[in-house]
Amino acid sequence: MSLSTSLAFLREADKLKSILRQSRVTFDPERRENDAEHSWHLALMAVVLAEYGPRGVDLLSVLRMVLVHDIVEIDAGDTFLYDEAHAASKAEREAAAADRLFGMLDEPLRGELRGAWEEFEEGRTPAARFARALDRLQPMLQNLYTDGASWRAHGIIAPQVRAKNGPPIRDGAPDLWAQAEAMLEDAVRRGWISEG
Repeated sequence: MSLSTSLAFLREADKLKSILRQSRVTFDPERRENDAEHSWHLALMAVVLAEYGPRGVDLLSVLRMVLVHDIVEIDAGDTFLYDEAHAASKAEREAAAADRLFGMLDEPLRGELRGAWEEFEEGRTPAARFARALDRLQPMLQNLYTDGASWRAHGIIAPQVRAKNGPPIRDGAPDLWAQAEAMLEDAVRRGWISEG
C-alpha cells in the first residue's frame, strides 16, 4: 500500500472526531462524546475487561473491530440507539459509507478493515460478540456515571435500556451484563432513570 493512500485514509478518518454521539462524557456531563472518543474508550475497555470476554477471545480482532466499527458514521452519521425511525435506514447508509471509506485503501488492508467492520456488524464470532457487548456497555456506563444525563435528555426509561442493551451484552460478556444490570437498578433507585 502506498504511503500517500494510507495518509489520505487516516486524514479522512480524523473526521470521526467531529461526529457527536448522544452520550455525555463523565468529566463534563454537558459535553457530548464524539465517535473517536467512543472508539478509543472501547479499545481501552477491551484490554482492561478482556478477562470477562469469551475464553480465548482474539483480543487483536476485538481491537480492530472497535477501532473501525463506527468509521462509517463519517458519512452515515450517528444513529441514536433509541431512535427507531432513523434506524430504519441505518444499514443502507452505513453500507454505502463502508464502500467509500474502506474503498480509499489498497488491498489487502481494504479487505481486512472492511472485514472487521462486517464481522462486528454480523456479530457471529466470539470476538464480534464481545466487541458488540462493549459497544453497548460503554454508553450505559457513560449514563450511569453522569446520573443518567442522556437518558433523561431523551426520556429513556429503564425497560428500553434493558431491551436494547441486555441481549448483546449478555451474549458477549454475561458477567458484564450482571454488573450493568445491578448498576441500572441502582440508577432507578436514585431517580436517574425511571421504570416508566
